[in-house]
Amino acid sequence: MTTVADVLAFVETLAPRSMKESWDKVGLNVGHLNRPVTKILVALDPFDHVCREAKATGAQLLVTHHTLLFHPGFVSDASAQGKNALFLIENGIAHINAHTNLDLAPEGVNDALAARLELSQVRVLSPRGLDEQGREWGLLRGGFVPEQSLPEFLTFVRQRLGCEGLRYVSGGKPVRHVAVGGGACCDEMGQAAEAGCDTFVTSDAKYNDFWDARDLGLNLIDAGHFYTENPVIPLLAEKIAAAFPEVTVQISETHQDCMKFF
Repeated sequence: MTTVADVLAFVETLAPRSMKESWDKVGLNVGHLNRPVTKILVALDPFDHVCREAKATGAQLLVTHHTLLFHPGFVSDASAQGKNALFLIENGIAHINAHTNLDLAPEGVNDALAARLELSQVRVLSPRGLDEQGREWGLLRGGFVPEQSLPEFLTFVRQRLGCEGLRYVSGGKPVRHVAVGGGACCDEMGQAAEAGCDTFVTSDAKYNDFWDARDLGLNLIDAGHFYTENPVIPLLAEKIAAAFPEVTVQISETHQDCMKFF
């Protein structure tokens, strides 16, 4: 019989806790470690509709990239995150997350993003160490695409990620050497430029980030937080399903980006 503890131990082989940022909260957010599991729902976020979907599908475990209780506070119905935590607890649903450890791990968020954008010769930019298999791990990935104009690459990114729109600034260069950082990785823009990349695909860029990128001669593309991280979810679900063939693993059908373009 598979338990929550079994799934947690497996997820932490994919994204070791030792790789997380010091401020992050990863692992079992709510639930009993010894709870039997026959069905798992996998999603990017543990938001209200996903929690309700977990109940509706009969899942005993929800596995997400983002944490349930990111900001310190009380578990009460006074906040959205508190309501979600209470809903899972009251319905006997455990929740596991792998956040920055999955961002930095080999075959994690940023390798999935690099693969979705069909980068070749992918490498870790500024490695932080080696894992137990001798693979480098770290935040950003860099790789290459066939040289093309920025408008051509923008069209490709939008199609491959399925996003409704992109925010970008031109650094005045064609696209060939691309860095990727899923989610809020704009603070690492200098690292992408120092690595010789002409283009950086990430999300959550601020106003000044676009000006800074232009000054660096870097094409900066903000493809959205959801769209740059979601490519890892099918891979995570696939690996969990392969490790636990007796368990039904389902990807959320309700979760999508709430931000729209008018």
